[in-house]
Amino acid sequence: MTDSLRIAFVSMHTSPADLPGSGDAGGMNVVEYHQAFALARLGHRVDLITRRSDPGQAEVSHLSDAVRLLHLPAGPPAKLAKSLIDAHIDEFSAGLAALAAGGEAPYDVVHSHHWMSGVAALPIARSWRVPHLQSFHSVAALPGSALSEGEPPESPARVPGERLVASESDGVIAISAAEARTVVERCGAEADRVVIVPPGVDHALFHADTKADSAPSPSANPRGYLLYAARLQPLKGPDLAIRALTEVPAELRPDLFIAGDVSVDFAAYEAELHALVEAHGLADSVRFIGPQPRPQLARLMRGARIVLVPSHSETFGLIALEAESCGTPVIASAAGGLREAVVHGETGQLMDSRQPEDWGTAITRLLAKPWLLERMGVVAQIHARRFNWDWTARLLEAQYRQWR
Repeated sequence: MTDSLRIAFVSMHTSPADLPGSGDAGGMNVVEYHQAFALARLGHRVDLITRRSDPGQAEVSHLSDAVRLLHLPAGPPAKLAKSLIDAHIDEFSAGLAALAAGGEAPYDVVHSHHWMSGVAALPIARSWRVPHLQSFHSVAALPGSALSEGEPPESPARVPGERLVASESDGVIAISAAEARTVVERCGAEADRVVIVPPGVDHALFHADTKADSAPSPSANPRGYLLYAARLQPLKGPDLAIRALTEVPAELRPDLFIAGDVSVDFAAYEAELHALVEAHGLADSVRFIGPQPRPQLARLMRGARIVLVPSHSETFGLIALEAESCGTPVIASAAGGLREAVVHGETGQLMDSRQPEDWGTAITRLLAKPWLLERMGVVAQIHARRFNWDWTARLLEAQYRQWR
């Protein structure tokens, strides 16, 4: 390509370099990582710029010939609760400004991920006279809403920060129609500057089972297992997955594998979930297996009877799409972008209710009809093929060129 772009992906509170060993399969660092490498395959150069969260992290790491990872100082070089990171926005912004050598802009476009990154990067992009595009990935919960139950208090800077980057950025890249609506209605973005760029799926990793890669089930239960894979925090609803299992008749009940790590904001939450398991007499049925490398996560998805996504909200719900690509039906909350990731009645089931008995009924219905599970699995694979990282990169490239 003769007109390659120099692109900055700015992400203050996630480090895409953690991805290959990350157990947070639904984390947006997955999106940033794959977008960066897909853009590199189109001939562009991408820098992933994040906050140093460990003193051992190199200032610059080359992830490929065209993708670099840069760690900037912003607060202590340690993992911080997400709710505390915005205290260091100004320091991070200063680190970004210092990347310009001799005053010349080092990038052709700056694409910020999450609101804090946008607040830090927007004035720097303006000083460099290059376009600034914003991706939110999540938006502050309305006070008193169900999304805020059990969550730490929002930073007072978040809502004004979201409105600032939504209204002042050259464009907003939403991952779903649900997110697009939110950033227009709640953050004040102008509709004609919001573009939907769906995620992709790593189809080489997330694929249906074959004889070549089949392996014994990790569950000794002849009825197999259900899978929950996300961070252990109230917003993601692992408690609902546990409570729903109690509503499945014993003769049909599979195990429940809970794969995911606890973030700094929710250090005590895993103990609460263990207590819930004990209280319901499910100690022999629920296994907490911690964060999983993505190849192992894909194998777990292939072997699961059903993948559960009981989140209160998701801007898209990539974990559901990856499960579908593995040929596994999904039962998910009818919330946010999950309504676009899961085709109700075809690739799984969307739930308007958050009552455990309703989720248990939905699980039981599918487990009692193996032919229906199999049919949904086949359709799920077909549905997931529509989502491709190279296609995502071409959509991004078009937006970058439009705003140059």
